Amino acid sequence: MSDTQKTSPTRLDMIVVGAGFGGMYAVYKFREMGYNVLGIEAGDNVGGVWYWNRYPGARCDLMSVDYSYGFSEEVQQEWSWSEQFAAQPEILAYANFVADRLDLRKNFRFETRVTSAIWDDGAQLWRATTDQGEVLEAPFCIMATGPLSVPKDPDIPGIDRFKGELYRAQKWPHEEVSFAGKRVGIIGTGSSGIQIVQEVGRKAGELFVFQRTPSWTLPMRNHDLSDDYIAEMKKHYPAMREAMRMNPTGGTRPISTRPYFSLPPSQRQDVMEHAWQDGGHTFLACFSDLLSNEEANDQVADFVRGKIGEIVEDPKTAEALKPRGYPIFARRPCLDTEYYETYNLPNVHLVDCLEHGIVEITETGVRTEAGETELDVLIFATGYDALTGALLAFDVRGRDGRRLKDKWKDGPRSYLGMLVEGFPNMISISGPNGPAALANLITIAENDVDWAAALVTHMKEKGLTSCEVTQEAEDRWMATVEAYASKSLIRKANTWWVGSNVKGKPTGLTMFVGGFNRYREHCEAAKTTGFADLSFEAARETTEA
Repeated sequence: MSDTQKTSPTRLDMIVVGAGFGGMYAVYKFREMGYNVLGIEAGDNVGGVWYWNRYPGARCDLMSVDYSYGFSEEVQQEWSWSEQFAAQPEILAYANFVADRLDLRKNFRFETRVTSAIWDDGAQLWRATTDQGEVLEAPFCIMATGPLSVPKDPDIPGIDRFKGELYRAQKWPHEEVSFAGKRVGIIGTGSSGIQIVQEVGRKAGELFVFQRTPSWTLPMRNHDLSDDYIAEMKKHYPAMREAMRMNPTGGTRPISTRPYFSLPPSQRQDVMEHAWQDGGHTFLACFSDLLSNEEANDQVADFVRGKIGEIVEDPKTAEALKPRGYPIFARRPCLDTEYYETYNLPNVHLVDCLEHGIVEITETGVRTEAGETELDVLIFATGYDALTGALLAFDVRGRDGRRLKDKWKDGPRSYLGMLVEGFPNMISISGPNGPAALANLITIAENDVDWAAALVTHMKEKGLTSCEVTQEAEDRWMATVEAYASKSLIRKANTWWVGSNVKGKPTGLTMFVGGFNRYREHCEAAKTTGFADLSFEAARETTEA
């Protein structure tokens, strides 16, 4: 009897997978529309990536004013940020504040994973099972799994052999970790690795940074926010939110329409110097063609390489830290606080793995082609199976039992990054064929949830129970994505943006690189046409035997 009770389906209107910022807003939006909605989250609280990412130095590289919700005036007015670029504890505190203020936790089931989500075409609903043995049924399944959710270990032999302390940036312990007097090694020098290096380098007995491909990183120039500025910000939130919706980045950072070669050389130099001193992502806003004009990109890259040479005292180390072989900003541009200065500390050592590659991880450390480095602590900052990893981490099946893994075996395909042909009533938030990691994820999430709500409202008003994008519409959207991608220098770098960080994963630039503002225009056009690219079904009549 108890087993039967445990597996009896729970009927809902909406299942939301994930309690990051996209999932939190989805739960709130549909709940306020009167739907019976339940969110499922593996962690024991809200926050998504900021719940898991507690590594030393974890900080958002988007300004706090951008990386926050705009849908709730109460939240905007009652919450105050302390820094221009908020650290992980403050971002997690913000997520918890929102959950408290909007009473969201009652609509979530924490410490629970969805193990499968299967569309029942006869019943016109999704049937999801969890690792707790529950079965959930709902007409709609909202996938708010996030583009950065599934950690990836390095593809190096011997990981399980290491007898020292082993930590992963993406699943950091909740308790404090001490590095004092210890020999620490870190593998991975992307955004997380850079933040860890600049923090741990000042605390460890010795720090060894195993670098294969150096990243481009710019000074953050973070600072506290004054009370007067916070008051101004709160007063002008409506105008700032509207500007964010019209911006290619989905944020408030200005974007230039000025091509690089429209200025004389001396003025270009002045513009770049000012951007370097100003900090943040100001550099990206200097010129309009940095990701389309290769010669302009090369000259900007030379400027930044020159700055690295000025900061890092040891010439060999400086040279190894200078990225080469791929365009600047074609990998995720990082922001740092004295990252390059950290290499001037006597206890911090750069291990150039392009010169001497890593052979294996041993019981006592890391062995490269030049020999073994003994370690007490080893940190993996090797990123995620990004964009598609979370959606492919469990069994998702659409019409006729078709698996999402099969549909996406050659790379993700969707309509607006939200709907997938063959998977009715499944809506992804910040999906892999939208702007995803190339724009402010909270702005994208709000847009996508609002679009999903408009679709559901349309169906309710018309008496429709299922929707599905047509193959033709999906093909047209993917052709649009490819048309923009073909003109971008982003495709020239081997990064998680194109899937090359995961062995065996299909590669290609499948994000929409046309900017959030253009993406939003496509979304609005779909609504204006009454969702003409979708096919709908009304409730099917059932006959009693």
